[in-house]
Amino acid sequence: MKIVSKFRIALTCIAFLSLMVSCDNDDNPKPVDNTITGLAVKNSNLKILVQALTRAELATTLKGTGPFTVFAPTDAAFTAFLETTPYATINDVPKDVLTQILLNHVVSGKVKSTDLTTGYVKTLAKSATSGTNTMSMYVDLTSGVELNGVAKVITADVMASNGVIHVVDAVINLPTIVTHATTNPNFTSLVGALTGAGQPDFVSILSGTGPFTVFAPTNAAFTALNTELAPGGVAGVSAANLTKVLQYHVVNGNILAASLTEGQIVNTLQTPQTFTVQLTGGAKIKDFNNRISNITATDVQCSNGVIHVIDKVLLPNLN
Repeated sequence: MKIVSKFRIALTCIAFLSLMVSCDNDDNPKPVDNTITGLAVKNSNLKILVQALTRAELATTLKGTGPFTVFAPTDAAFTAFLETTPYATINDVPKDVLTQILLNHVVSGKVKSTDLTTGYVKTLAKSATSGTNTMSMYVDLTSGVELNGVAKVITADVMASNGVIHVVDAVINLPTIVTHATTNPNFTSLVGALTGAGQPDFVSILSGTGPFTVFAPTNAAFTALNTELAPGGVAGVSAANLTKVLQYHVVNGNILAASLTEGQIVNTLQTPQTFTVQLTGGAKIKDFNNRISNITATDVQCSNGVIHVIDKVLLPNLN
């Protein structure tokens, strides 16, 4: 009987201790990770993204205070991206390259879908051609949300404790000058001129290492030039002269707006022709013919240079 009694006492003690442990666990539940990284880990469609963030040592960053906005590619998006590269898996992508590609999906601040507007935003990716200017991303709201002409938001506004996630259907690679020229619908006339018959392979040139600075005229600028050159218009300009005009808008180097100075003489690819920078009353360019073009947007950063938007086509000496 004494043995049975002691056994019962022991069971009672074990039950009591188990209850105490259970209560203690209830009082101290495991914290829920609702950071951007935490939510990505829980999403079965973002496994490769989590793997990539871990490899690039950015998973901890996106657990931080932020706030951050992350355009998160799905597993299918990463799989499609890898098929365009020499790499079999995300672990085969060089870490420094992977890091910048991932940062090209991150924007500072908590930017919900209703906060987005058509135009440029800055990502956290660094351009090898600029020590200070981070990469630009073109947001187009014409039909949903499209980024750099390659990725569409398929799930918006996944709210995290340190920002927001927008799930996208493609990986947004680092943009070249050609990427931004072809993505922005305000540059269709410029792209048409660059790719017209009789022109050098400007697409290959401006997709190359560079760096280049392009002063890019808008569609309205080309429309105005068409009127200025009436009755023949732009169509009446020979291919050789059009080449000179286009080269006149390209400068070697990654020249940011802050480095432009009053009266600066700028050498162009249309050697030896130059144009002059004027800053009084706003940044402007005076071309060979003393025509004035306003610089309306600056520092659109690409992986191989930078774009500044202008409102008039520059004309060199065509003689």
